[in-house]
Amino acid sequence: ITDFSRASLNAELRRLKGFDEQLAYLDSTKLTREAQFDYRLLQSTIRSEIFSFEQMESYTRNPMTYAQAMDLTQYIKRDFAPLAQRVKSIIAIQKQTPLLFSAARMNLQPVLPRPLIETAIDIAEGQMAFLEKDLPVGVQPVGDAALLAEFEAANRIALTEVSNYIAWLKSERLTKANNSYPLGREKFREFMRLTEHVDLTPEQILELGLAELKAEQQRFAEAARLIDPNKPAIDVFKAVQKDHPTAEGLLPDTRQNLEAIRSFVAERDIVTIPSEVRIRVEETPPPFRRTSFASMDAPGVFETNATEAYYYVTPTELEWPENQKEEWLTAFNYYTTDIVTIHEAYPGHYVQFLALKDSRASRLAKIASSYAFGEGWAHYTEQMLLEEGFPPGNDDAEHKLRAAKYRIAQSDEALLRLCRLCCSIKMHTQGMSVDDATKFFMDNCYYEEKTARQEAVRGTFDPGYLNYTLGKLMILKLRRDWQAQEGARYSLQRFHDELLRYGAPPVPLLRERMLKEPGLWPEIL
Repeated sequence: ITDFSRASLNAELRRLKGFDEQLAYLDSTKLTREAQFDYRLLQSTIRSEIFSFEQMESYTRNPMTYAQAMDLTQYIKRDFAPLAQRVKSIIAIQKQTPLLFSAARMNLQPVLPRPLIETAIDIAEGQMAFLEKDLPVGVQPVGDAALLAEFEAANRIALTEVSNYIAWLKSERLTKANNSYPLGREKFREFMRLTEHVDLTPEQILELGLAELKAEQQRFAEAARLIDPNKPAIDVFKAVQKDHPTAEGLLPDTRQNLEAIRSFVAERDIVTIPSEVRIRVEETPPPFRRTSFASMDAPGVFETNATEAYYYVTPTELEWPENQKEEWLTAFNYYTTDIVTIHEAYPGHYVQFLALKDSRASRLAKIASSYAFGEGWAHYTEQMLLEEGFPPGNDDAEHKLRAAKYRIAQSDEALLRLCRLCCSIKMHTQGMSVDDATKFFMDNCYYEEKTARQEAVRGTFDPGYLNYTLGKLMILKLRRDWQAQEGARYSLQRFHDELLRYGAPPVPLLRERMLKEPGLWPEIL
C-alpha cells in the first residue's frame, strides 16, 4: 500500500520535479518524431502529477484519496497469482491500514470542502460493506485454516481503521467544512493545458459547450417527435425508460445484448477487434456502487496472466423500497443500456483497451493516458454507431420507431456529458454552487433531483469530467480533417484503427501524428 506519510509525499514530489528538470535540459528538437511524441507525453504526465500535488492538493485537501487507497477488489477477482499468495498480500495491506489513516489525519487540512468529505464518507462506508461481506467470501476458498485466521484478524484491524476514519471525518472535518472546492480560472486553464494540451480559455470551451447543449436539446426533441408528436419530449423519454428489464434480468439481458452489439461492430467493419476474448458482465463491487452506474475494468496493459476484463453494472439493492428499485431500473431501460454497452465495451473502452494491448506503441504511450481521449472515444462511439445503422433492421415503421428510441437514449447521454462540461467550468471558474449545478442538470438534461445532485457533486472533485464531451468533439474534428487528407483512401475502419494505434494520448498530440499538414495541428475544435 502506498506510503502517504509526509516524508514519503515530499520525496515523491522532489522525484517528480527532478525528472521534470532533467527533461527540460534535453534538446527535444534532436529527437526523432516518435521520440518527441514520447518526450511530450512523459513531460505532460510528470507535470500533471506535480499539478495534482501542488494545485489540486490531492493529499492535503481531498479525503477521498485515503478512502480509495485500500482497494482490495483486484485481489479476489483477478487470478494473477495463487489465491494463498493473494490472501497473504491482502493481510499485509490490511495490517498497514493504521499507518494509512494516521497519515490521512496528519496530512488533511483542518478545513476541507464539504462535497469531498461527504463523498469520502460514502466511499469508506462502501469499503466497510466490502470488508464485512464480500472479502471474507472471496478468500474462503483458500481452505487454509491458519491463513484464514490470520486474515480474519487483519480484516478486523482494517474494519476498525475504516470505521474510525469515517467517525473522524464526521466529527473533526465535516463540522468545519466549507465549499472551497473551485480551482479558479487560472488553475483550471493550467489544468487543461497540462493534462490535455488544450490551450483554450474556460470561456471559449463553455461557449462551445452551451451551443452544443442547445443543438443537442433540439435533437432530443426531434427524436421525441418521431416517437410521439403529441407529448412533451421529456414525457416521451420517461415512457421509453419504462421499457426496462427486471432486477433479476438486468445482468442476463445486458450479456445477451452485448454479444449482438459486438457482432454488429465486426460485421459492419466499424473497427478492428483484435481479440476474441470476451468481456465479462458482472455486478459492480459494493465499494463502488454509490459512485458508479456502469463501468469497465480492464487488466493492466502488460498483464499476461489475469487477462479478464469486466463490464460492471450496478444492480438494485435488496433493502431498497420498490419505488427506488423501479427508479433505478428506468436508467437501465433497454435503449440506454445498449448505449452504455457501446460506450463501455464495443466499440468503446474495451475495444480501445484491446487495441492498446495489441498496438506497437511504446511502453510509455501504453500507460500515459488522456482522460479526454479515453472518455472522448467511448462517448464518440455512442453517436457514431447509431449513425452507422445501429440498431439493424428493416426500413419499416416499427424499425424507425425503435431507432428513434435509441436516438433519444443516446441524446440523453450526450446531454448529460454536455451538462458536465458546462457545470465543470461554471463551478470551478464562475462561482456556480452545487445547488445551482443540480438545477442546471435538472433543467438541461432532465434528471431527477437526486441523480442531478450526484452529478453536481462529482464536478466538485472531478473537474475533468468535461472531457467526455470535449474529447468527443476533438475526435470528430480529427476525423473530418483526416478524411479530407486521405480522400478516396478514407474509410471509417481505417480512421478508427489509425486513431487507436498510438495509445491514448491527448488528442492535440494525436493530431500531430495523424495529420501531415502542420497548419492543421492547432485547430483542435
